[in-house]
Amino acid sequence: MALHDALEYFECVGDDLKSKWSTIKFPQTVKAKSTETVIFAFVVFKSRAHRDRVNGKVMKDPSMSASAHKDAPMPFDMKRMVYGGFKAIVAL
Repeated sequence: MALHDALEYFECVGDDLKSKWSTIKFPQTVKAKSTETVIFAFVVFKSRAHRDRVNGKVMKDPSMSASAHKDAPMPFDMKRMVYGGFKAIVAL
């Protein structure tokens, strides 16, 4: 997988999502059925401007086009994907 100059890229599979410390469980936020697996992915960038440059490269990548995946449907429901940008407030 190409990082297109992103600093780091992670894909994580739900392993322990029944937290006793939270009233709202992670699977509830994405309306996951008991037969579904929750995947959480994130990318690390230097800044918002760096993110925008990397995302521009990703969108131009021929492997990201719909025609490149015509014989392989998406393995998840795109309507339940969540996107957002976050700024670190604690880093150790």
